Amino acid sequence: MITAETSASGSEHVFVPDADNARALRNALGTFTTGVTVVTAVGPGGPLGMTVNSFASVSLDPPLVLWSPAKSSARHGPFTAAEHFVIHVLSADQDDISACFTRGGHGFEAIDWHYNVEGVPVIPGTLSRFECQRQTLHDAGDHTIIIGRVLRAAQRDGDPLCFSRGRFGRFAHMA
Repeated sequence: MITAETSASGSEHVFVPDADNARALRNALGTFTTGVTVVTAVGPGGPLGMTVNSFASVSLDPPLVLWSPAKSSARHGPFTAAEHFVIHVLSADQDDISACFTRGGHGFEAIDWHYNVEGVPVIPGTLSRFECQRQTLHDAGDHTIIIGRVLRAAQRDGDPLCFSRGRFGRFAHMA
């Protein structure tokens, strides 16, 4: 019989997620390696950005993507209210850009950027970029899922910046 603490192999910790083991759930989720993005928009106080790893493709026709800001973030309101936003996928050598937009998000002073035709900050030279118009919002527990229609996209060659188990890294190519 498999219990809540062991598995058939005995090497994994099986649990039912609840408030008492939130760290265990976070650790389990952290084993899924993601790319790293910076999402930009304009709020009442001007340009803002946020480092995000909750980004995914939704549809090719129509072209839709999503990302999910935490409701606890001070930037949640301005991002969910923004009609337009830009998702920048960072390359392996752009962890410095990521650091500019964590825990405060006022990192525009340290990087080159410009406004696009919709008035949203664009960071040139990222691995890829998706300039979006907000399509819909969905309540999702302690986050909001923002789905955007891609108006323009850009892409260049390079390796992605990866995030796994609380750390940044690079994709290792196998022979």
